[in-house]
Amino acid sequence: MSNLFKTKSVDKLLSESSVEKNGLKRTLGRWNLISLGIGAIIGAGLFVRTAAAAANNAGPSVTIGFIIAGIGCALAGLCYAEFASMIPVSGSAYTYSYATMGEMVAWIIGWDLVLEYALGAATVSIAWSEYLNKLLGYFDTNIPYQWCHSPFESSVSGIHGIMNIPALFILLLLTFLLIRGARESALVNSIIVITKVSIVILFIIFGWSFINQANHTPYIPEATKFVDAQGVSHNFGGILGILGAAGVVFFAFIGFDAVSTAAQETKNPKKDMPMGILGSLVICTVLYVLFSYVLTGVASTEDFRTAGKEASVTYAIQTYMTGFGWLGKLVTVAILAGFSSVILVMLYGQSRVFYSMSRDGLVPKIFSDIHPKYSTPYKSNILFFLFVGLFACFVPQDIVGDMTSIGTLFAFMLVSAGVWIMRVKNPGLKRGFKTPLVPLVPILGILVCGAMIFGLGWANWTRLFIWMAIGFVIYFSYSRFHSKINSKD
Repeated sequence: MSNLFKTKSVDKLLSESSVEKNGLKRTLGRWNLISLGIGAIIGAGLFVRTAAAAANNAGPSVTIGFIIAGIGCALAGLCYAEFASMIPVSGSAYTYSYATMGEMVAWIIGWDLVLEYALGAATVSIAWSEYLNKLLGYFDTNIPYQWCHSPFESSVSGIHGIMNIPALFILLLLTFLLIRGARESALVNSIIVITKVSIVILFIIFGWSFINQANHTPYIPEATKFVDAQGVSHNFGGILGILGAAGVVFFAFIGFDAVSTAAQETKNPKKDMPMGILGSLVICTVLYVLFSYVLTGVASTEDFRTAGKEASVTYAIQTYMTGFGWLGKLVTVAILAGFSSVILVMLYGQSRVFYSMSRDGLVPKIFSDIHPKYSTPYKSNILFFLFVGLFACFVPQDIVGDMTSIGTLFAFMLVSAGVWIMRVKNPGLKRGFKTPLVPLVPILGILVCGAMIFGLGWANWTRLFIWMAIGFVIYFSYSRFHSKINSKD
């Protein structure tokens, strides 16, 4: 049984990453990483999940939810930064937990990260489909409802969805781009980041004068229950509503940790990793709080439950911001580009995590096969396109979005614990960046992330439990017997 918790030494991790033949190329710098982080962070969480959290959980106090989520991410981000500077190899939280808590916990994290990256990509691709239809509407055309929604959704007029074809299309396009290489992907991402950050700032500036204070009154609604279109009951208003909103909009912060998956392709990871993680997080937190305040002031909570549920930002602009129709169109185009960069980073992160797991023998070798020309894990990219595509085509956005949030929060809790454990087990190990106030910061990170998990409710707890149960079946039937570190015993 002790072998289940056998750790992989930091020296061994660093040695493998430096001597591996035909490995990943170190091509990314500090600003590439910050751009990568912003590219992943600003996307569906801001442009879609903000309205969902306002409608289902907190109304205008979704702004407070963003602050709580930002605090939780900052605490976890400090822990990620220490690990990334200390263990600059691919794999993110999976690799860190392998070095601190052993193989079985590493497997739990790696399996859990599928919820973050793969289902995160599915969530954003569904949002991409929504805004594509909004764009096509400007040209008096659209994709029929049944071909851009899952079978579990139906329109106001009673039309049932069949499959989400646009979501599958964008996943395929970006998978091909990832196969071409990290440098090409980072260049495209940087251009998109500049565009969508500009749009966020424009919306904040122009939308501020259209804020209707009635939409912010009361700022924290009275605690009640709200049942959404899928029949799921939510805590609305009060402290539980705000915690629920924090758990939902937490999705908007997912991405800064994806920076850590690029450690093995970073030129100077010990210095650049902390800057990429924390820099992207700080920039986005400020923009989020301002953006959510303006959006919930321009449009009402009831809008986000009805006509403004889909493509909510464009709806708010076109409905309430007279004279800014041009901004609505520009926002739609920029959001489509922005969503594309988020999907790109999510798919990138997922393939790199399984690349590391495959090298350790926990998943089949196909996930670490490198393309002879592009030096990317191309087979892994293709397999995850098929997996993510199934969720994007056939599962509603709210379900995959909340599964992404709860899976990521769980990973953040384990990373926070890992930093504390590593300080106790190996205090003398060289660290390019040190998390301040250990163990206080890790403990607070665990508590804040745990509170957000609590706010997401029993339906999401159940989904997480089922997902973890499937993971344990795979680990004990395959991974444990193919583990390279245990096969040497």
